[in-house]
Amino acid sequence: MSFKILTINNIAVEGLRHLPRELYEVASEIGHPDAVLVRSANMHEMEIPQSVKAIGRAGAGVNNIPVQAMSRRGIPVFNAPGANANAVKELVVAGMLLGARNICQAWNYVRDLEGDDAAVNKLVEAGKKKYVGFELPGHTLGVIGLGAIGVKVANAALDLGMRVIGYDPQLTVERAWQLSSGVEQAPSLDDLFSRSEFISPHVPLADGTRNLVNAERLMLMQPGGIVLNFARGGIVDEEAVIESLDAGHLAAYVCDFPNNDNRHHPKVTALPHLGASTGEAEQNCAVMVAENLREFLENGNIRHSVNFPETIMPRTEGYRITVANLNVPNMVGQISTLLAQANLNIVDLLNKSRGEVAYTVVDVEAPIPEKTTAAIRDIEGVLTVRMI
Repeated sequence: MSFKILTINNIAVEGLRHLPRELYEVASEIGHPDAVLVRSANMHEMEIPQSVKAIGRAGAGVNNIPVQAMSRRGIPVFNAPGANANAVKELVVAGMLLGARNICQAWNYVRDLEGDDAAVNKLVEAGKKKYVGFELPGHTLGVIGLGAIGVKVANAALDLGMRVIGYDPQLTVERAWQLSSGVEQAPSLDDLFSRSEFISPHVPLADGTRNLVNAERLMLMQPGGIVLNFARGGIVDEEAVIESLDAGHLAAYVCDFPNNDNRHHPKVTALPHLGASTGEAEQNCAVMVAENLREFLENGNIRHSVNFPETIMPRTEGYRITVANLNVPNMVGQISTLLAQANLNIVDLLNKSRGEVAYTVVDVEAPIPEKTTAAIRDIEGVLTVRMI
């Protein structure tokens, strides 16, 4: 068995090495691909071949992929959560230092000075008073969202001597184990804003998080606060931030999403979306998503999918069939009945659901006849059937 992988954008070579040549044909132009590997290319207008069984995003966000359409086709979309977490964490820490010490504004001041060395030295001494900042220890950082990145940011801030308050009503057990016990829990977003001098959101952009940082919550912050945004542009109401900066309530805004409204503002440091732009992060993302795709294509297991349930069942010596379907009653019963009618003994079975989609993995002792596979495909609500 071999698989064809279509790559869109350049995927880190180290990730592609995890797709062995004897099993995988990988190319930027390939017919009838089994899977697609993508970074930032917009796939919403792309005609995705009917042969595609999975899409892997070498990164965390999947805004560039038509996830809902893929769910309706029974195609899992994989990402690489946490693979770029250290890169983003380091930039957030740098952002706090940029905001607290007025580094970029001071640098611009020096670059614009004119005159000989004596004149420049005099201007430097006279002007540095305008850029007096403060040190991080003892100041309070509010972290919204304690996933892979948020946990690293919170722990790093504690190591720098800061007080850290976190808010995440959906904190997982895995992340809770990774989070330092020194991080305080905020009972609400309003409470977090009212006690924080720095705010750093680390949540995906969705209807519930759009403009999460807004005018009302900014007013709850202490005067002289700093907002950081290395998550997604729409999470922060930038019009409200600019108004707060102009009013002197906020001291600085440091973000990864430049636009014509923020990039020329004297209190804004806007970077060109550098959060995950390190060689290490690109490599880590490519390796993780390649491993996820390989596990799905070869074994039918699902790990780190944004639209399908986590479904991992160890392989037996039998034959495996996987079924993606709408999450409706009696689907497992219908599948089991058809397998029984074919006189196939089930060795192991795992069924998981997530929202409107369900996924079933079944191992049986003998090969599954094509007519049985066809009968399962004909069940109302079945999206895809694979023999592995």
